[in-house]
Amino acid sequence: MTRQMALVGFLQAQNCTNLPSSWRHPESRDDSMSADYYQEIGRILESGKFHMAFFDDRLAMPDRYGSDHAHTVEYGIRCVKMDSHRGADHDGAATEKLGLASTCSTTYYEPFDVARRFATLDLMTGGRAAWNVVTSVNDGEAHNMGKDAHLEHDLRYDRADEFMEVVLGQWDSWEDGSLLIDKKSGRFADPTKVKRLDHKGKFFKSRGPFTVPRSPQGHPVVIQAGASGRGQRFAGRWGEVIFTAARNLASAKQGYDAIRTEAAKAGRDPDQMFLCNLVTPVPGATKAEAEDKMALIEKLPLEIDALSLLAEALNYDFASKPIDEPLTTEELQGMQGMLGMRDGVLKTSGKTNPSARDFVTFSGRGQIQDAIVGGRRRSPTGWKKCLRAAVAMVCDRCDIRAGVLC
Repeated sequence: MTRQMALVGFLQAQNCTNLPSSWRHPESRDDSMSADYYQEIGRILESGKFHMAFFDDRLAMPDRYGSDHAHTVEYGIRCVKMDSHRGADHDGAATEKLGLASTCSTTYYEPFDVARRFATLDLMTGGRAAWNVVTSVNDGEAHNMGKDAHLEHDLRYDRADEFMEVVLGQWDSWEDGSLLIDKKSGRFADPTKVKRLDHKGKFFKSRGPFTVPRSPQGHPVVIQAGASGRGQRFAGRWGEVIFTAARNLASAKQGYDAIRTEAAKAGRDPDQMFLCNLVTPVPGATKAEAEDKMALIEKLPLEIDALSLLAEALNYDFASKPIDEPLTTEELQGMQGMLGMRDGVLKTSGKTNPSARDFVTFSGRGQIQDAIVGGRRRSPTGWKKCLRAAVAMVCDRCDIRAGVLC
């Protein structure tokens, strides 16, 4: 079967790219809080034939390390986190075909609100909207949103399952052909084709009727990135685009098979999903130029970047003990947030009780690892074609249907 690769630009509305040290690069732009910054990114992605601009998000700056935000602000470790919806809006204003994805948490938002936001964007952009579904990761987000502590990992996904039922139920409450807009008869829409949801569940109540008519494509695309066992089950049930970050071929295939298996268990066709694995390209006109670029990039990260982002992602204070002291089994079991990251470190390191330094080394957090570094060789079409070819090579190798670039 012939498959088409999808290219997704992985973005964040903040002072740096996915690499937290990128703002330190001598050639990086200093206006990451301006509209022009995101509009230019959108234009570049569209000219490079990307399918989507995808904005990840958090509801707190990293402050779990040492229970303080001072290091985050001082070293610019993703300390700015603007509304990802506005980033997608500005990308959309500067483009015509580029998909526009932003993030909303099922733990801290209400389903009707999320359904309306994305349905509106979908209508106003001609069917280009996508929602990145997250459950959030740490206590900092809970505190900012008026909660004492972040929900336990599996409970967050139980809540998220019901959240999805409500959102999709509201999106589907306007049937195809509901709109009439018949000025002669004075009839705007067919009331028999617009239903009230009347959802009453364990976590949510949502009545309706929904206030945004159905878009031509039905509803926005659903993006998910669950990596733990429970997260993969959620992704297999709901996700249409699945973001993964496998570090090698073996783990990529394992994750690919797991997601497809979960989709089949949920009664879905796994071939209707796009699994997008993280790819980091460092291109240049020549291989030597690309290698020089990479050498400079490798000088940018600091150890505190990785420690801060690990503490954020796993909701655990890595400053609580010396960096080379092994973590106890109880401490490892007490971690929350992105448990797929914890499990990946345990598996890759081969250690039952890794240290904080092992987490830095084997997680890749805050660093550039496994980048594709190279030039265009003899190709006259430039680095963009080489980049696409490089991603295609990775996708074919991993049997994954799409590449995500950061």
